[in-house]
Parts: sequence; C-alpha cells; structure tokens
Amino acid sequence: MGIARRSVLAALPAALAAPRLAWAQGFPSRPIRLVIPFTPAGTTDLVGRLTAEMLGRRLNHQVVVDNRPGASGNVGAEYVARSEADGHTLLLTTIGTGAINFPVFRERMPYKPEDLRAVGLMTRVPNVLMAANNTNIRSVADLVREARARPGQINYGTAGIATSPHVVVEQLRLATNIDITHVPFRGSAPMLTEMMAERIEIGMDNIPSALTFIREGKIRAIGTTGAQRNPTLPDVPTVAEQGLPGFEATAWFGVLAPAATPAPVVQMLGRELNAIALDPAFRQRMEAVGAEPPRLTPDGGTSPETFAAFLRAEIAKWTDVVTRANVRVE
Repeated sequence: MGIARRSVLAALPAALAAPRLAWAQGFPSRPIRLVIPFTPAGTTDLVGRLTAEMLGRRLNHQVVVDNRPGASGNVGAEYVARSEADGHTLLLTTIGTGAINFPVFRERMPYKPEDLRAVGLMTRVPNVLMAANNTNIRSVADLVREARARPGQINYGTAGIATSPHVVVEQLRLATNIDITHVPFRGSAPMLTEMMAERIEIGMDNIPSALTFIREGKIRAIGTTGAQRNPTLPDVPTVAEQGLPGFEATAWFGVLAPAATPAPVVQMLGRELNAIALDPAFRQRMEAVGAEPPRLTPDGGTSPETFAAFLRAEIAKWTDVVTRANVRVE
C-alpha cells in the first residue's frame, strides 16, 4: 500500500468524526424545549422543572418547559418523537411513556420505543401501599389474608388505569394470587381523598403524593416498593421484606430525545444530566419527597447507555405484567 493511500486512510476517522463533533460544538444554538407530557403540578412537573432549571444553568442556555398533556402522556411523547432530531427538543419521560404504555395501548400507541433515544435517568420514585385507618390491614400479609377471605370484595384505588400504581398493584396481585378490585380515579388527589374518608380500603400511589397524609396519620402506609426502605418512611418495610423477596417496582423519570439525535449531542446532554442527578442540591430536593438516585452507574448516576439498557429491561418487565394481568385501555 502506498504512503499516500495509507495517509488518506489514517485521516479518515478524524474526517468522519469532524461533522459529528461540529454538532456538539455548535450545540445548543437556540433555546432547548423540555416537553413534560402531563399537566403542571405533581411529581413529573417537579422533576422536569428542576431538571430544566439546572440544565439551563449548566449549559448557560435557556431551557423552556412545555407541558403537553393527553392520552396518558402519549401526546407529549409523540410530539418529541416527531420533532427535529437536533437535541433542542427533549422529553421528560415517565415509566408510563417510557415503558408501561407500549403493552397497555398496544396497536394504538402513536410511537414506538425505537422512535426515542435514551439520554439520562434522573430519579426513581418508589410507590407506597396504603390502607384506610378503619381497616385491620397493617401489612402485606394482612392484605393477603383479608383478600383470600373475601375474594373480589376489597377495593384498591389508584391515580388511574395503566398508571404506575395500577400496574404495581397488579404485579403484587399476581405475586400473591389474590383477587382484589381496581377502582381507578382521575389522579392521586381524589383517590387519596376517598382513602382518608375510609370509602376505599387499599390504595397505591407514588410516595411524594401520599407522604404528607401518611405523616399526618390520615392514611396508613403498609409497604414501599423500592429495593430498600425509603428514608422518608424509615419505619415502613418494603414489600420485599414482607415475604416477597425480589419484589421491586419504582416509578421513574428520565430524559429522551428523538431517535436520530446525533450521538455527540446525546453524549453531551448525558454528561450534563448525570452531573445534575449527582448534584447535592438536586438530590436533596428529590430525597425530600421520597425520590431516589438513578443508580445506573458505579457512582450512582446515569448515562445514555445505561439508561437505554434500563429502558429495555423495564419494557420487558411491564409487558409481562400487563399481559398476564390483562391491563389495557379500551
């Protein structure tokens, strides 16, 4: 091989990398839009707005929050999936838009997992299993015993069909082989109100939504769904501790980009999101409401690669639960 040809071949990697590098060097070139696929207020909005604020400071560039609710988050997620893939439009994804909705909506899903690209997982939020104060249910074992004594007669409330609390109770129901009846509400607030009024025996919700009422003694917490006890409810055992080893289910929030977003931009954003996830100020705000770190990398943080693997595992897990429990939106 001639010297000239070898020189050309040696220069090829740098030449091919140059356009990709230019993407990262010129990014961002305009305000970044972070789409939150739900209405303002609630845990999703809290995580999204704090992420946008801190990302804007780190990039020294404006990050605008855009709430686009509808169809269990699918409206906002589809908008991002169809947006220009240049890193300027991002999605604050949830366990619903990132995993549960695919098997629940099936052929009605307006986008596919491969239409979006993982950037970073920001936080995990365990759920909490609760009982109304007028019941004798104080543990998972009590719930199982009562449910088997009265099959189909115990009602459990959630924030709605196909929400994280709903499918987590279905996971619990399958694991314990009990028959309990789902009562879906339009959000956490009305469900918690009914529990405090003692008109529903059992409920499941994200810890942040229910924490105040549990601390005030208006609702009884009987189990959390994370891998370890949650620091905000240290005296409440996990479901796994109560005879179901390996049981773990957390809601989670992360950032996705359109699938064709250039790799250098994804990597740049991934590094910034990891720094935010590990930032003591961010973690303090999250931990105050019961949220936990991403824990995808050795330092407890996140990366595009580890989040992508996490997404694949979550889709497989919840597809199995949803299929076996026959959860679907008609």
